[in-house]
Order: sequence, then C-alpha cells, then structure tokens
Amino acid sequence: MTNFPKGEISIQLLAMPADTNPFGDIFGGWLISQMDIAGGIFCRKIAKGRFVTVAIDSITFKQPVFVGDILGCHVELIKKGNTSITVHVEAWVSREFEEDDKIKVTEGNFTYVRIDDNRKPLSLSAKGNT
Repeated sequence: MTNFPKGEISIQLLAMPADTNPFGDIFGGWLISQMDIAGGIFCRKIAKGRFVTVAIDSITFKQPVFVGDILGCHVELIKKGNTSITVHVEAWVSREFEEDDKIKVTEGNFTYVRIDDNRKPLSLSAKGNT
C-alpha cells in the first residue's frame, strides 16, 4: 500500500458530528458523497460544462473516518471517452494533531458524463453546454 495519495487534491473538509450515523460513526454515504463531489470538480476542470455521475465502481472502505478527521479527496484520471470521464478517487484522512500522517480510508472509480442543457450526453470537445 502506498503511503501517499495518488492524483491531485480536489476537496478537503472536516468530518463533523452531523455526518454520523446513529452509532456515532461517520456515515459511509457521506464519505461517498464527498468523493463524488471531488470527482465532479475534477471533471469540470477537464472540460468546462455540466456533468452527471453515471457509475460508481469498486468502492472499498479500508478504515473508518472519525469526527474531527480532516478528509482529503484525491482524484486521478483513468479514462476519457467521447462524452465520459472515469476517475479514481482516493479518500485520505489526517487524524487530530497528526496532520503529517495520512491514512487512506476509501477508494473507488467514478464515471461522469458531460450533458447539455436538455440533459443529453454532450461531447467533451464541444464548446459551451448546448
């Protein structure tokens, strides 16, 4: 296992008590949501325009995320098609007062499709969103 995140950091945020399940652990759905947002931000940089998530593959939860952890989502391009982009997203945390020691908690592959104003697939090379 690598000790450093792959790809560029897309988002970074703090896990808060409101993000927990009834047992006080950070909810897995919250974590996937942050990873999805990170992938979408990355896609927007590649081809200006609107994207939708069409697939999430290979999600692997490796370690828990705790309240107070600083979550960083790192994104790396896997494949670029005519209308779609597939990215690998790694979620890493820094525990309280141990910011130099990062732990990979989750990773997965996300596929996005660029769409026009009518929500139809649009070529990545097209200008604008129409």
